[in-house]
Amino acid sequence: MPDIWFPYLGIAIEHLNKVAFTIFGIDIAWYGVIIACGVVAGLLLGRILAKKSGQDPDLYIDFLIYALIFSLIGARIYYVIFSWDQYADNPLRVFDFRSGGLAIYGGVIGAILTAFVFCKAKKYSMLQLLDTAMPGLALGQAIGRWGNFFNQECFGTYTDNIFAMRLNIETAAYTTQELLKESISKGGVRYIQVHPMFLYESFWCLMLTIVLVLFFRKKKFHGQILFTYMIGYGLGRAWIETLRTDQLLFWNTNFPVSVLVSILMVIVGIILIIAFARKDKIAKERAAITENEYAPDIESSAETDALDDLAQSLAEESSEEEEEAEESADEETDEESAEEESPAEENDEEAEEETEEVEEKEQEKKKPEITDEDLWG
Repeated sequence: MPDIWFPYLGIAIEHLNKVAFTIFGIDIAWYGVIIACGVVAGLLLGRILAKKSGQDPDLYIDFLIYALIFSLIGARIYYVIFSWDQYADNPLRVFDFRSGGLAIYGGVIGAILTAFVFCKAKKYSMLQLLDTAMPGLALGQAIGRWGNFFNQECFGTYTDNIFAMRLNIETAAYTTQELLKESISKGGVRYIQVHPMFLYESFWCLMLTIVLVLFFRKKKFHGQILFTYMIGYGLGRAWIETLRTDQLLFWNTNFPVSVLVSILMVIVGIILIIAFARKDKIAKERAAITENEYAPDIESSAETDALDDLAQSLAEESSEEEEEAEESADEETDEESAEEESPAEENDEEAEEETEEVEEKEQEKKKPEITDEDLWG
């Protein structure tokens, strides 16, 4: 019979070894390999976003070196604080990281504190750095949660939904009395049937990664992606944590620490995103007012140029009209002159004819008269 079984999905894994390989006699667990893959994937995504936003991608390699160390320390401290009863008898076990015991919220807190110190030293915007790193963190979480699958841990309460996961009691990291009451026996093997919390959170973080990447391309102010991550991850984790059976509880209570942290993270994220959005809006309004203070001079200059152009165009139109009027007047004058010259020429011709007639008559008068006597001699 399989160690892990998804009966309603038809998936069965006969044997799931927690050890990936061995080096020099040291077992390297699948959990560590998968976490390393998540770190590399997150770094690659962060470098891509840094390059697209005009930042130095190598800066994020430097940051990751420090963040990994202090995130690991933070995750361990967070877990130990709320699980001290496991270490009270042997405090040296606190340093035994290979036995497990890390809390993601402690790691996130450690990363943020590292970013604060790192950016102070580099004189770089912490909010800009965290905005660029958050999508990579969410992607790393989506991948890293599969390490819990190989360890057969971080599962939820009993369920009979389509995603129900059956774990062999002999190989499961732990069990509870409530789960044992709902256990199922198949082929001589006893199983607990639980919510696959690793799968829920992995899917949630993957969707959150997509949202953050889309928002990153259209963000309006530094810190917007960080605050969106706080809201998005906090909402999902608050729901997921209520179903888990390995919760870290407040001392002497049954209240899960991560539920409270998730709720606080959502509230703080909402407050910050509203406050920074308002601050950004005010800054833009002030910038617009400052631009308007200098705008009158520009507008006056533009208006003066426009008036000069208008006056020039009107002058050109007036000049063209005057030229057309002068041409028209010249044509009329020529026509009148032509009309006046025409009668004068006719009068001159008539006077010449009359003069010729008078001269002919005078010549006739000057001819000698021939009498009858002259004819008959």
